[in-house]
Amino acid sequence: MAPYETDDRAKAADEADDRRAGRHRAARYVVPVAVVGVAAATIGLVPALASSGDPDLPKVTARELLEKIAASDVEQLSGTVKVSADLGLPDLGGLAGGFASGAVRGDGDSSADPQSKLMELVSGTHTLRVATDGPDRGKVSLLEDAAEYSVVHNGKDVWGYDSKSNEVYHATAPAGAGRKAPHDMPATPGDLADEALESVDDTTSVKVDGTAQVAGRDAYKLVVEPKQSGSTVGAISIAVDARTGLPLKFTLTPASGGAAVVDVGFTKVDFSRPAASTFDFTPPKGAKVTEGDDHADTGKGLPRGMGRAMPPGAGTAVPKGGEGLDGVKTIGKGWSTIAEFHTGGTGLPSGGKGSSGNSDVDGFLNSLGDHVTGSFGSGTVFSTRLVNALITDDGTVYAGAVTKDALVKAAEAAH
Repeated sequence: MAPYETDDRAKAADEADDRRAGRHRAARYVVPVAVVGVAAATIGLVPALASSGDPDLPKVTARELLEKIAASDVEQLSGTVKVSADLGLPDLGGLAGGFASGAVRGDGDSSADPQSKLMELVSGTHTLRVATDGPDRGKVSLLEDAAEYSVVHNGKDVWGYDSKSNEVYHATAPAGAGRKAPHDMPATPGDLADEALESVDDTTSVKVDGTAQVAGRDAYKLVVEPKQSGSTVGAISIAVDARTGLPLKFTLTPASGGAAVVDVGFTKVDFSRPAASTFDFTPPKGAKVTEGDDHADTGKGLPRGMGRAMPPGAGTAVPKGGEGLDGVKTIGKGWSTIAEFHTGGTGLPSGGKGSSGNSDVDGFLNSLGDHVTGSFGSGTVFSTRLVNALITDDGTVYAGAVTKDALVKAAEAAH
């Protein structure tokens, strides 16, 4: 598909800014209109046609579809979302999930803390029920076997409830937080689509690739692909509701091929206002209630309307807590961005100075990664289907949605 001419970029940005200034939009599901201008040189100009059997919708260019997403003013909805993730994490018999959850919430804290539940979404398939009514009211329920976990945001109150343990977590949302309220849980395709589209720049190709039906609604398919080599991201596909501009489905496929790494989509959606009682919550009798801290800036989370999601693009491998690590910096740009930081200690056992001295322990840890050497010394690369990390023997970490070779080259260039 033919790209826009470079001279059109400033004009596109100006036009987008004019539209933004005169339009009231919801705080949720917003993709900055500036994306239209920034990405103008890489967006496909030719409209895509519907494939056989797909909805026959009016022709639209990628630029027009981005504008439609940015202009979406959906503030009320309810529905069911299917979340599937296949990061290719090693099977440790549940040990990894339990350790990660414990590391996030800390021993002795409530199992109803939303942060602990985030770990359950990084693998397998899950069903969520979602509802939202403006930026200060929302609910996400994770349906489990004979149990349910819910996060509810209603005004200043944020509640988490685990029916299995009968535990309740309560925190107070900062005044006027809107979409930056605490305890951010990526629960809908819009949560992920926003972050992906905010990352669009001249390292990215954006095009329309036909139409589809999602949750019984006609949609356009927007495809975002890295132009750079070295990224583990193959493509991101976003199904955009033809009427409302709301992202209905988000799919990230790896450059290595195979099944999607992340696939999040509505199976049912209703744009009428949910009943006010949907967001009511009172701790059940006998439940253990844990009062959490107020987290105005932690980035933890609820569904969109209650916070932001973890970005799926490159350069996002370091969690929010990484800002407290020693000298976090980035190498490269766009989809090939690599985060570099120091753990503050030595690296993982690899037979060198980081060795534990216990051959069984060292062998187990090394079995989870690949031992590499270079001008930086030696280290271990831990890989998933999307994010990879190199930990050198001196405790330096290089991480990103990039290949193992890209991490080794970055480490060598830094020495």
